[in-house]
Amino acid sequence: MAFPKQIRVVEVGPRDGLQNEPEPIDTATKLELIDRLGAAGIRHIEAASFVSPRWVPQMADHREVMTGLTHRPGVVYSALTPNLKGLEAALECGAEEVAVFGAASEAFSQKNINCSIAESLQRFEPVLKRAKAANVRVRGYVSCVLGCPYEGEITPAKVADVSKALYDMGCYEVSLGDTIGTGTPLKAKRMIEAVSREIPMDKLAAHFHDTYGQALANLYAVLEEGISVIDSSVAGLGGCPYAKGASGNVASEDVVYLLDGLGIETGIDLNKLAGTGTWVTQAIGRPNRSKVGVAMAAK
Repeated sequence: MAFPKQIRVVEVGPRDGLQNEPEPIDTATKLELIDRLGAAGIRHIEAASFVSPRWVPQMADHREVMTGLTHRPGVVYSALTPNLKGLEAALECGAEEVAVFGAASEAFSQKNINCSIAESLQRFEPVLKRAKAANVRVRGYVSCVLGCPYEGEITPAKVADVSKALYDMGCYEVSLGDTIGTGTPLKAKRMIEAVSREIPMDKLAAHFHDTYGQALANLYAVLEEGISVIDSSVAGLGGCPYAKGASGNVASEDVVYLLDGLGIETGIDLNKLAGTGTWVTQAIGRPNRSKVGVAMAAK
């Protein structure tokens, strides 16, 4: 199997990476992070989440972030909008792309968004309808595609069902999330094979966490299958709330280093990206979880 010639990297650090931080992070730091990422050549940045500040206090300044960012030509700035209220607020702030998130696990859906998978999908219908009317694209996320903290194993067929429902509803792309990072390469391949029977491969993205140190191996496995969109987080920002002390998202620097080594184009300047990872981890007082970032900083 030939690898894709080009990969679109979706940077989720400003949202997924920062949302679990225990200390508040000021808006100016978030805006500088987003700008530095754009300057490094990243073309798709998930900037904020329009959820209740009661549930996710780190994202309480979503309006300030979305209205304060400097729009670089050719860069998409997206926001998470789990419901109609969130979507309306995002539209007011000029969001050009939004995302909704479901799960492939009933238990996770209940604990995370207090409803069943079927109910969560019903909730998204008006969001997609309204977004379409506003000419705003919607990306779908599926959590727990390679395992659940409550249910354990998740069947590929279940992932395919939820993904297809989001795609049929109008999501232009479905991002498949290994939320707890327990997946391994063969499982990742089997899952992608099942989902790509229902949805074209070029409409799928891989969102793998590195909790067990398997994210790069899993990404390599799905690149072989034809995946051409990868979600990652600068400096590996974002712990996994279900595995104490565990790293969360795969680091963008490590992903770009891998892709550069495979001769796959990303349009990203690795030096600038690694510099951004060093800067942000110092700014928020967190360890840099990117192996590549740490190695490059030590040179």
